[in-house]
Amino acid sequence: MKQFTLELLFHLFGISAASGLVYNEDQIHVITDDSSYFYHHDLTNNLFTKTPLTTYDYGQELIAKSEKPDYEAITYSDEFYYIFGSGSTDKRINLVEVHRLTNEVSNIKELDILYESMKSFANINNDNFNIEGVIYNDDTWYFFNRGNGDLHQNGIFIVTGESIIDNFKITYFPIKLPKINKVQSSFTDAVKVDNYIYFLAAAEDEQSNYKDGEIKGSLIGRINPQKMKVEKTKVISDTHKFEGITLYKNNESEIQFLLCEDPDNPIGQTGIYQLTIKK
Repeated sequence: MKQFTLELLFHLFGISAASGLVYNEDQIHVITDDSSYFYHHDLTNNLFTKTPLTTYDYGQELIAKSEKPDYEAITYSDEFYYIFGSGSTDKRINLVEVHRLTNEVSNIKELDILYESMKSFANINNDNFNIEGVIYNDDTWYFFNRGNGDLHQNGIFIVTGESIIDNFKITYFPIKLPKINKVQSSFTDAVKVDNYIYFLAAAEDEQSNYKDGEIKGSLIGRINPQKMKVEKTKVISDTHKFEGITLYKNNESEIQFLLCEDPDNPIGQTGIYQLTIKK
């Protein structure tokens, strides 16, 4: 990953804390960590809409930190988008299933059993547990714990079984990540492309899974899922905290990703960036 380009494509207004995104069929779907809405941007028609991630006809925006559901991860199957709370507090344990054809909420479930099992299995306490990325692939779930607590416990949970609600098996792999500008980096999102996992990690000068710190930069890395080892990393910014990654285009010579940033301030807009990496 020696050669890369990073460019700002556009801003999405009305979103202040983007935490994950998915691209398909010329649409970008975005979640945020301070809102109970799911946002949709149709690139062809330049149309912006939103879906409440609730059983009501409305959601909330700019939710107080102590009350927010903290949606930090999104992945999908052929039928559904799956949106996950981070699990960093007991108010952040929801899994919301959204139908891909209608963008309507199909189900809301609580992941208390799964998250408590993860913490127990990997010996991670509440202050160091923070799910920031999820990949669903071939009936296997990959959960990325962001090591931004005081113990820096970056790691990947692999979950299989009939149900991630109450009938599952867990495997855990601790992952060592590099520092950015002398500050330890931690997972913020991931996506599977071909036979590799590509992940984002960011560095903040604050050892907390709850509080935000001064942004020190972001990197992209690659993991071989057969070995569960980091093969390559590359710092892509010294000033931005990128929290979401999705595949945009993939050909023989290069991979293009779309990234979203969380600037950690209530400016009411988020940048969508294109990251191109030469193979």
